[in-house]
Amino acid sequence: MDLIRDGEKLFTEGDRRVEDPQSVLEGYQWLTQILAVALDCYLWADPLRPQMVQLTSPTRKWGGDNADAFYWYAPVDPSRRYRVTGKKGDAIYLSLTAYGGPSDGHWSTRIVATVNDTTMPLGDDGGFTIELGPDVEPGAASIRLDPDTTALVTRDYLAQPFVGRQAEWRIECLDGPADPPRPDDAELAARYRRATNFLRDLLAVFPIPLPPERNTVQPPYPVPAQTYGWAAGDASYAMGFFDLADGEALVIEGTSPPCVFWNLCLWNQYLQTFDYRYEQVTINGEQCAYEADGSWRIVVAATDPGVPNWLSTAGHRSGVLWFRWFLAESLPEQPRTRVMPVSDLSAN
Repeated sequence: MDLIRDGEKLFTEGDRRVEDPQSVLEGYQWLTQILAVALDCYLWADPLRPQMVQLTSPTRKWGGDNADAFYWYAPVDPSRRYRVTGKKGDAIYLSLTAYGGPSDGHWSTRIVATVNDTTMPLGDDGGFTIELGPDVEPGAASIRLDPDTTALVTRDYLAQPFVGRQAEWRIECLDGPADPPRPDDAELAARYRRATNFLRDLLAVFPIPLPPERNTVQPPYPVPAQTYGWAAGDASYAMGFFDLADGEALVIEGTSPPCVFWNLCLWNQYLQTFDYRYEQVTINGEQCAYEADGSWRIVVAATDPGVPNWLSTAGHRSGVLWFRWFLAESLPEQPRTRVMPVSDLSAN
């Protein structure tokens, strides 16, 4: 509780102080959201009797959430056997990833393995079964748990997330104890320490400072197996930053290689999407209007310029741009950017 109580200093003082009042308010919300995640994933979670925990939602935003994706988490004991079952729903990308690293709540340091819907067997109803354990043979629907495996994270991406059917996920430990849990003092203290370490890692990184160079997008990169946190092994990412004065728009142009899914999200410095329940602050490959040659042009501005692919800054002067491509056939090209008056866009 002391860690959360002092958390506001990170975004109101010092080198990581955020630059606009809207982001200050979001910082206070962010503290409550990451506390909720820490308690669900590390205080209440039990790898011997696991349940899927929802990691993000429109009011639980952290760690790079986005409007098109649904994430679930489950703790695992690498010495146990598990079975994950579910149904694909309307997902255009679906995966289960096992992560390895410290077991004390500090963030994962590597990807153990990923299985996705492009290779796993699916039933006529979209149903699937994934086996996990230390002696399981790795395959299209199975994951061998290495000795440092601590967690599972699911992903299902929908092109139309507000109307599409989310994937269903269930997990059971096949060799867990039959008796109900009786946590003792040492076990409960260890759970609180894990939750605190998780929070400490987040508070050490976020809010991220905005760099001097803004209104650009960095070169895309594939996710390596050795990665901090819970990045997606099937993805390529690209980060950028915007900073716009009144009446300005950021125009982003580029092309996307063949892939199962891509999108662009606008984030604040806590890596939270702006509130997509009420404003268009993200766009994906199915929602995007393309040019005749297959390229795209996305416009970031505070007000609607009357052109396709407009993303609202949602009251923010500055923020983060985040691209992701899943199962891309090649590394995406670096998007191009330019700042121009909104009035010039409207005139064209």
